[in-house]
Amino acid sequence: MRVHPVKAFNDNYIWLIESSDDRVIVVDPGDEKPVLEWLESNNKHIAGYLITHHHHDHTGGLDALKARYPATCYGPDNPAIGGIDYAVSEGDRVNLAGLTFDVFATPGHTLDHISFYANTALFCGDTLFSGGCGRMFEGTPDMFVASLDKLRRLPGETRVFCAHEYTQANLTFATLVEPDNAVLRSYLEKVKLMRQDDQITVPSTLQLELAINPFLRFDQTPVRRAASEYAEQDIEGSENVFAVIREWKDNA
Repeated sequence: MRVHPVKAFNDNYIWLIESSDDRVIVVDPGDEKPVLEWLESNNKHIAGYLITHHHHDHTGGLDALKARYPATCYGPDNPAIGGIDYAVSEGDRVNLAGLTFDVFATPGHTLDHISFYANTALFCGDTLFSGGCGRMFEGTPDMFVASLDKLRRLPGETRVFCAHEYTQANLTFATLVEPDNAVLRSYLEKVKLMRQDDQITVPSTLQLELAINPFLRFDQTPVRRAASEYAEQDIEGSENVFAVIREWKDNA
């Protein structure tokens, strides 16, 4: 599966998945302009659309793109999102342009958030970032932990196509949580060099994220210990550890 990043706004990525018939599936088109420019430059057309959640930076360009390329759109069951033809949820499968995507409900960042998985490629919107996760705008810690736990059970070779270039900031925070994590510190130095050259840092792999991402490591002793030290009380339970780490990151 070939996947192309299209940069949008300050730090968004819109993902374009090549289909077998030389068209592309567009994931989370927050802005139509860079997508249209890419299509023109590469002489491609749109086979369909996938939407992970309702935030405008993931949906804002959908109507304009559909007006130009009226292909089928799959997304969460949320009437607030215009342009979705088929609402999908946990356990559904999307067959689009020769590819089959499994749909996971991944609430936490928003209540309507879903993720798409095909051929060891995960399109997870703002649920999971490299080195971090989305802010908890609408969900609860229990919801978010359940969503992340679902994703971390996928094969280690899974490529994580998240929607933002937040990796360096996320890893910098992660070193506060796990200062003795050698894999994390080494990867942060690599990412710093990549960003100096304006290279994108995603997709990462799930195997890497399990080693460096504190929001996937909520049941690991060093992360629980760090949460307890930050909260100045003993923190037990994955949901409570996650909640403390998320609050810490929000205030960092």
